[in-house]
Amino acid sequence: MTKRVVVAGTDTGIGKTVFSAGLAGLLDGFYWKPVQSGLDEETDSEVVARLSGLPAGRVLPEAYRLQSPLSPHRSAEIDGVAIKAADLSFPLLPTPLVIEGAGGLMVPLNRKTRFIDIFAEWQLPVILCARTTLGTINHTLLSIEALRARSIPLAGIAFIGDEMVDTQRTIVEMGGVPQLGRLPYLDPLTDKTLRAAMIAGFAFASCPGDH
Repeated sequence: MTKRVVVAGTDTGIGKTVFSAGLAGLLDGFYWKPVQSGLDEETDSEVVARLSGLPAGRVLPEAYRLQSPLSPHRSAEIDGVAIKAADLSFPLLPTPLVIEGAGGLMVPLNRKTRFIDIFAEWQLPVILCARTTLGTINHTLLSIEALRARSIPLAGIAFIGDEMVDTQRTIVEMGGVPQLGRLPYLDPLTDKTLRAAMIAGFAFASCPGDH
């Protein structure tokens, strides 16, 4: 069965790349980050290659690699590149595929298209990664509304950070969405500690993607 899932975030820098690495490794699948902005430091694909435990070749090359660590639309403009939606068709593979977006849902890819527009075209289930810290209720509920307004299937919420029982409960109840689990901050963060945390925190018997 072909199974695909999108990992999106309520904001940038919340830990969705680490979650994506753990999920791809747990599913023994593939990982794809369509657009990478910022090449001076370790890229998200390199992080996933280091932490997922996947064999070489399971981390697919990005469609766009942009130099500046900025919103993709601006980074592309600086590089003299035009990001085209047609170049972001997801690959068809015989094993699970984890696709990671960039930043939050409304991140612009060019002056007309946002990542959420691509997700609406794909119609793949989305796992929404959300912080557990202050401000997450607002960001997460807004993100849930944005997905539903475009009829994008929402598999559930993956919380990242220290456990905040009431915050998590509020989002799940008010958003009407399943809590898939919680990934705590890990120190040290290695492929082994990440895999153990994913097994402990998420009951993924199979990919929550399409079949």
